[in-house]
Amino acid sequence: MAPPVTERGLKSVVWQKIKSTVFDDCKKEDEWKIMLLDEFTTKLLASCCKMTDLLAEGITVVENIYKNREPVRQMKALYFISPTSKSVDCFLRDFGSKSENKYKAAYIYFTDFCPDGLFNKIKACSKSVRRCKEINISFIPLESQVYTLDVPDAFYYCYSPDPSNASGKDAVMEAMAEQIVTVCATLDENPGVRYKSKPLDNANKLAQLVEKKLENYYKTDEKSLIKGKTHSQLIIIDRGFDPVSTVLHELTFQAMAYDLLPIENDTYKYKTDGKEKEAILEEDDDLWVRIRHRHIAVVLEEIPKLMKEISSTKKATEGKTSLSALAQLMKKMPHFRKQITKQVVHLNLAEDCMNKFKLNIEKLCKTEQDLALGTDAEGQKVKDSMRVLLPVLLNKSHDNYDKIRAILLYIFSINGTTEENLDRLIQNVKIENESDMIRNWSYLGVPIVPPSQQSKPLRKDRSAEETFQLSRWTPFIKDILEDATDNRLDSKEWPYCSQCPAVWNGSGAVSARQKPRANYLEDRKNGSKLIVFVIGGITYSEMRCAYEVSQAHKSCEVIIGSTHILTPKKLLDDVKMLNKSKDKVSLIKDE
Repeated sequence: MAPPVTERGLKSVVWQKIKSTVFDDCKKEDEWKIMLLDEFTTKLLASCCKMTDLLAEGITVVENIYKNREPVRQMKALYFISPTSKSVDCFLRDFGSKSENKYKAAYIYFTDFCPDGLFNKIKACSKSVRRCKEINISFIPLESQVYTLDVPDAFYYCYSPDPSNASGKDAVMEAMAEQIVTVCATLDENPGVRYKSKPLDNANKLAQLVEKKLENYYKTDEKSLIKGKTHSQLIIIDRGFDPVSTVLHELTFQAMAYDLLPIENDTYKYKTDGKEKEAILEEDDDLWVRIRHRHIAVVLEEIPKLMKEISSTKKATEGKTSLSALAQLMKKMPHFRKQITKQVVHLNLAEDCMNKFKLNIEKLCKTEQDLALGTDAEGQKVKDSMRVLLPVLLNKSHDNYDKIRAILLYIFSINGTTEENLDRLIQNVKIENESDMIRNWSYLGVPIVPPSQQSKPLRKDRSAEETFQLSRWTPFIKDILEDATDNRLDSKEWPYCSQCPAVWNGSGAVSARQKPRANYLEDRKNGSKLIVFVIGGITYSEMRCAYEVSQAHKSCEVIIGSTHILTPKKLLDDVKMLNKSKDKVSLIKDE
């Protein structure tokens, strides 16, 4: 049984599985090993453990398998790699011939299924190989409830209209399905698979592949027992289901910071006391976990309060001069230092966000919210969207990206415009070179210049919920997650690929392989999971919704994932490239 998803959730589940299937499997008392990783497994391990954890498992050095390395023939090597030709070829170079072997022996662990061709190549070095196993973890646990497959290129293959990409798209779909199965396997789930049926066919195709591979996986798992469907569901959605949330300026802390500031690889650079510093935004930082989903206004109030709390605790201890009080203070000082450092980081982060916000974003936000919701802050219907949009387009202080985001929100709000109107907008704002950032949304199934007027999907009425004026929009995914956990998703719009698990369709039937449960609600109390996968990227605001819905429905844990994580600017750049040939896209990325 997989351990329950707790505080650090998915990350600790993944680390426990790597510990038991890799390190415990090849551990010998007092024996140190060298560990070889490729690009993917480097990211995977970095996401769920620290170097101290590896030292505790007997790993003395971690090396990049692609780089030239000096031989260490007296030591054994642990290869934790993806089953790709590139990684296997690097392994074969290390064990070319007995006299030239780089290491004493090799233990090989693949992230997932290794094709026969590659496996046969390894057999040639079988004398040096002590273990060769597949461990079925082919995803990155990014946060306690968020995973990514780390395949940003899938966006291009899944949505490019170029017919010459068909075979590439099939291969990407197959690979994604394999990876999604490893997410389910790691959580020890065999979920009912369902998908959003329209407007594109990607979600359907991927769902069918996942269902088939799940069936196959659970027929051939280590225990050779067929595992019946568990009481969880997996929902697969195409990115075009909610274009608004991908381009809107969000004012909750994490989403705002990643949108407005140049944060790369979760690393935030800032200045304090005139010095350049770096901080990693990660879940080991409790303060970050506590405030990342809060509105920027709340964050700006909260951090100074915390700083006051710490200094008052410190003063309370400083008044006493007894030895025991001093000893206590000594113990507490490093803790204070660490806490204060984190607060300085987040205060800097919040102030950097606010500086950008005050400069340009504040004016934009009102327009964006009015366009997205079709109503103003007072709840009055927006009668003329174009009049709302024009001040943004005429404002010289907004850059092209912000203007394009506003134009897109205008088009989404009226569910598509005319060719003539679109041309006029593009010419007036002088964004002819960037026009594909707008037009190419049609490849995601979003109406840009539709042949006929389409009706907009209905939204939940959230007018009674308390919100900040500039944050009235709720990502679409929240409606979907709430409806799924409350068992209200329309089965025509959200068909199942497999027999629906009893617990999600309200019937009491349970497969003979599972223990009978008292009833539907009882089962939900015991914690079923809702696993979500969005093809083509998720936003930070959508990640936040997974936590909010889990919080509100304590009995159902939402685990959300995608091909990669989006920021509005990166997404617009990717959308722009959809109608270019793959060679051109690769060239631009390599420059």
